[in-house]
Amino acid sequence: MNAPLRDALPLPHWVARLGYAGLLPFVVLVVAAGFAPAAYRAQACFALLAYGTTIASFLGAIHWGLAMRAPLTPQPGPFVWGVFPSLVAWLAMLLPRAQGLVTLALLLCICLAMDRRSYPAYGLTEWLGMRLHLTLVAVICLLAGAAMA
Repeated sequence: MNAPLRDALPLPHWVARLGYAGLLPFVVLVVAAGFAPAAYRAQACFALLAYGTTIASFLGAIHWGLAMRAPLTPQPGPFVWGVFPSLVAWLAMLLPRAQGLVTLALLLCICLAMDRRSYPAYGLTEWLGMRLHLTLVAVICLLAGAAMA
């Protein structure tokens, strides 16, 4: 990959706190799916699917924002990639619940792989550790939810 487009940007502590706080719905919903009365488990799994869809869309949108700020003439790649997670996540919402949750887990892994490839060009290498942690917890929760769906 080419040299970074800008200097490395450190990960501020408050940003990390917000990122990790974003895991709370994943954890709370998978716990609810496991321990809620049977009548509410399907609803908890659907809420987990919906939240995962929101996060996947957010991860794609980050690439639009980064590409729009690039000092060079924008290339179509980041913009095309930016809509991919939203579309796949929307399709996951239409699948049977367990399949949708597994699809989202796989999608989040693909998003991480894409971020690992593209973040260095934007000076965001330092952010990848947090991205790995967030993805691991989210994927574990989604797969656990799929097992209960």
